[in-house]
Amino acid sequence: MATLADSFLADLDELSDNEAEIPEDNDVDAADMEEDVDGDLADLENLNYDDLDSVSKLQKTQRYTDIIQKVEEALHKKESEVLFQVVDIEDDPEYQLIVDCNALSVDIENEIVIIHNFIRDKYRLKFPELESLVHHPIDYARVVKKIGNEMDLTLVDLEGLLPSAIIMVVSVTASTTTGKPLPEEVLSKTVEACDRALDLDSAKKKVLDFVESRMGYIAPNLSAIVGSAVAAKLMGTAGGLASLAKMPACNVQLLGAKKKNLAGFSTATSQFRVGYLEQTEIFQTTPPSLRMRACRLLAAKSTLAARVDSIRGDPSGKTGRAFKDEIHKKIEKWQEPPPAKQPKPLPVPDSEPKKKRGGRRLRKMKERYAITDMRKLANRMQFGVPEESSLGDGLGEGYGMLGQAGSGKLRVSVGQSKLAAKVAKKFKEKNYGSSGATSGLTSSLAFTPVQGIELTNPQAHAHQLGSGTQSTYFSETGTFSKIKRT
Repeated sequence: MATLADSFLADLDELSDNEAEIPEDNDVDAADMEEDVDGDLADLENLNYDDLDSVSKLQKTQRYTDIIQKVEEALHKKESEVLFQVVDIEDDPEYQLIVDCNALSVDIENEIVIIHNFIRDKYRLKFPELESLVHHPIDYARVVKKIGNEMDLTLVDLEGLLPSAIIMVVSVTASTTTGKPLPEEVLSKTVEACDRALDLDSAKKKVLDFVESRMGYIAPNLSAIVGSAVAAKLMGTAGGLASLAKMPACNVQLLGAKKKNLAGFSTATSQFRVGYLEQTEIFQTTPPSLRMRACRLLAAKSTLAARVDSIRGDPSGKTGRAFKDEIHKKIEKWQEPPPAKQPKPLPVPDSEPKKKRGGRRLRKMKERYAITDMRKLANRMQFGVPEESSLGDGLGEGYGMLGQAGSGKLRVSVGQSKLAAKVAKKFKEKNYGSSGATSGLTSSLAFTPVQGIELTNPQAHAHQLGSGTQSTYFSETGTFSKIKRT
């Protein structure tokens, strides 16, 4: 019979056999991975990060030039001159230009991020802490271009480029920085990269202005809710109306959200997880305590409106206006005070008599279970007099006013109840015996000292003397005597 150790050795042998079979596939995968890594490294080696043109190539493409030229020409036209006469909107050249503009705006965003990384790598030698203080790429490029190689930031006016709180933090940090001035060649490349990023930002604004001017026709329902400017930014960031329609509402809420640097200040008044939707009129007019709920509602309705616009469900924009009215009504409903608590009135008394059992049996039952005088005294407490208890010192069951009548005893004289009196009277009236004339307690035998036991009539003497007070004090024949006063 195999032992436990033998079974363990057998399992180890099976594992070693499986490991010996696997390496064939692993070798193929490892070879493919090595080829991919080598290809990526080759691409990275081909990029020259010292040369800006090898990193940023979008502005020199023919597609970028053509779209920007068409946008500038379209912006010079008046909106009334633009006619959408094609039934299928996807075949309209103006709509195709808008779709190209949305795609180009996404490419411009990616290009700005690449240039921002280039500027950050070059300027890190001069001011390494600046990238952690200024997060937005365009703001970073403007600040770098403004500062240049200046070591004393008190001589540099950053007013208008950054908020006053951030300017103060940047100035204090620059006084203790470990950076050194950049060489002229590196500084010139950095400034050139800043200019290129600012040019791309201005081109993006032109594209968004063009899209915004045509949003009334392209996305009328979405524009009715969030406005043309915000609708254009949402479409530009999402990559078109179709992409925006496929996006869930939780992602639409984050479109355009920036990483905010509070510089050590309070987070109570800052709005996180909010993108372009914070620029809408509905969001700005909502009280701060309800803005996050309003933003979620805006994102949900904007997504529905974008889906309606993507299939051209309502070109008149009536659906979008209905959504906007619904949003306003919900926000007003949120701001209403809760209903006042109404005093609850007493129930209407019943005019009909209640069905209660009465009569002798009920009275007997009540008398039988009625509270006794002893219990009444035990339930009462006399003011200013401590009650006695079963365990003493207020412990155990209290006796209330029992024993406080002055006798010092716990005994209470219990009077005979009406029920007990009735029962006693009933038993007294009943005659127990053979004839029923005498009580069963009387006997006809009498003990005398002369004859011993003799038979007598016990009622004969009673009839002679009478009964009650008559036999004791008064005579049946006697009268009261009258005594005259002298």
